[in-house]
Amino acid sequence: MSMIGPETAALGNNAPSSKPRQGRSLASFQRMLDATKALMLERGSEDFTLQDVSERGNVSIGSIYLRFESKDRLIHAVIAQELEAVLAGEKAMLDMVLARSKDLSDFLPLYIDSYSSFLETNAPLLRTIMQRASVDQAVSGPGRETARQSAAMSTEAILSFRSEIGGADPAKKAEAIFLIIFATLARQFGLGATTESGDPEVWKVTKHELAKMALAYLRFEQ
Repeated sequence: MSMIGPETAALGNNAPSSKPRQGRSLASFQRMLDATKALMLERGSEDFTLQDVSERGNVSIGSIYLRFESKDRLIHAVIAQELEAVLAGEKAMLDMVLARSKDLSDFLPLYIDSYSSFLETNAPLLRTIMQRASVDQAVSGPGRETARQSAAMSTEAILSFRSEIGGADPAKKAEAIFLIIFATLARQFGLGATTESGDPEVWKVTKHELAKMALAYLRFEQ
C-alpha cells in the first residue's frame, strides 16, 4: 500500500504525458527515471540534458518525449518516486528501531543513530529536491506534505513510550523533541538553507549527547 499523500500522488501522475502499459515499455520508462536520478546524484543538481538521460538510460530521445513533454516533467516523476521511497524507507527504519526498543532509553539512541544513517544516505538527492522545491511550486507542495508525514511517523514512534513521557501533554513533547532531533540532523547533512560539513568524530559525540538530552526532556514531569 502506497504511503504518499495526494499532492505527491498528483505530481507523479501528472508528470508523464503517456504512461507505459506493457513490460518492455515499463522497463524503458523506469530506465528513464533511473538515469535521471543517477545524473541528479552525480551532478548534485539538474545540470544535465535529455541527451545525457538518453545515453545513460539507453533510451532514445524520441522515447523520452513520448513519455514526458519536457525535462521538468521527467524530473517531477523522479521526485515523486523518490518521495515515496523515502517515506517507505523511513517507516522500515522506525519499525526496526521500535522492534529493538523496550523503553525510551533503548529507543532514543538507536533512533537517532538509525535516522542519522538514513538521512546521510538520502541527503544528496534530498538536497537536489529541496533546491527544486525552492523555485517550483509543483514540487514544494509535495515536499511539505512528505515532511509532515515524516514528522508524524517519528512523533508516533516516540509516543509508543507515552507512559514514560512526563507532563500533561506527551504529544506536544514528542513533536518538539522530533523537531529538535531533525533540525540537528538536517544541519549535519546539509538539508537546509546552507550546506554544512560536519566533522564525523564530533558527530559521534553529538549523537550520544543528543539522545541523553532528549531522554531527560521527555521524562521531565513539567
